[in-house]
Order: sequence, then C-alpha cells, then structure tokens
Amino acid sequence: MLTAIIDYESGNLHSAHKAFERMARENDAGEVTVTSDAEVVARADRLVLPGDGAFPACMAALKGAGGLYDAMVEAVEEKGRPFLGICVGMQLMASMGREYKDTPGLGWIGGEVTQINPADPKLKVPHMGWNDLVIDHDHAVFNGLHTGDHTYFVHSYHMAVADPAERLAHVDYGGEVTAVIGRDTMLGMQFHPEKSQTTGLRLISNFLNWTP
Repeated sequence: MLTAIIDYESGNLHSAHKAFERMARENDAGEVTVTSDAEVVARADRLVLPGDGAFPACMAALKGAGGLYDAMVEAVEEKGRPFLGICVGMQLMASMGREYKDTPGLGWIGGEVTQINPADPKLKVPHMGWNDLVIDHDHAVFNGLHTGDHTYFVHSYHMAVADPAERLAHVDYGGEVTAVIGRDTMLGMQFHPEKSQTTGLRLISNFLNWTP
C-alpha cells in the first residue's frame, strides 16, 4: 500500500511525513511518500493533503502544481481512494472559502470556511493550542478514542458544515468549532494530528487502517 502526502509547497511536510511513516511502520501499512508527482498521486492507495496558510493561496498553489489537482480529484472522486485533509487541507474540501476573497473549494463537503468569532472576547484568534474533542458521530477514525481526548490546533478560520451528519467532531472555543469532517472515503481534520501526540498518532493509525 502506498500513502502519498501531497507536496504543493503549502504544508509542514516534515513532521507529517515522520508521523505517518512511523504509524505505517507500526501497522505494517506499506510505504509513505511525500510527492509533487501527479503520476504518484494517481496510483497511490491513500492520499493526504496538508495545508498551512490562507485558503486562496493554498487553492491556487494546488491547482498550479503540475497536474496534482486533477490527479487528486480523479483519485478521490472516480477511484474512491481514502483521503485525509489536514488544517487548510481540510478547509479546501469545503464549497467556499471566505478568507480575504471568495474562493471556491473542492466542494466535497458542503459548507463555508469563515473567520472564527468566539463569543467570549477574552479568547484570542488564532485558535492556538490544545483543545478537547467532542465526538459527534461514530467513525472508524475514532477507534480507541473518546470525547475529551485533545488535539493541537493553529487556525483563524473554521468550516461551518452544511450537513450536521458530515461534522464528525468539534471543539468548544467560544462556540462550536468544527474539528473533523467526513463522508464516503473522505476525511478532514482541522487540527494537526502529527503534532497531537498520542491522540494524533492514533488518528493517523486509524486512517491508515480504514477501509471505507
């Protein structure tokens, strides 16, 4: 099995690669590679899309990265390959991003990405640090995990999901903030699993073992 972490120059790839590589080794889950090669993405068994920065810049970089966008969309939409978006990689799954300017997303999960606006003015934006997951819907990615397990966030925008069934988990930050989304063969995590210690490694392991 080949898991491809997509390199479109918009993500912290080193720590993600190490975390996925470790869990693939522990689970006998094949090879993990960081790639900017559309052909590798096209033949990969699983895809991971990281992302740091602004929604419009990340989408532009992905579409301008030598066929990566088309290879990824075909792999997910036509071949049904398991997919995981991380941070802005998750946000790109939305219908629309409202950061700086309106930017269409992949449209895989209905909803919009808007700025976090905590009800408590003492809460700062960006939402940075540890927060406790509230699991909204059972999913194989949560095997061995429970509400209250914590993960590490760094973001100023969040995704308002149109269909509540597709918001798998959230956290509280002066209001509910989407943490995990998913449907069919697609998953997204707003936090950084590679920085989320035991909980994050378990989520990565579960993704590598997931057979949707």
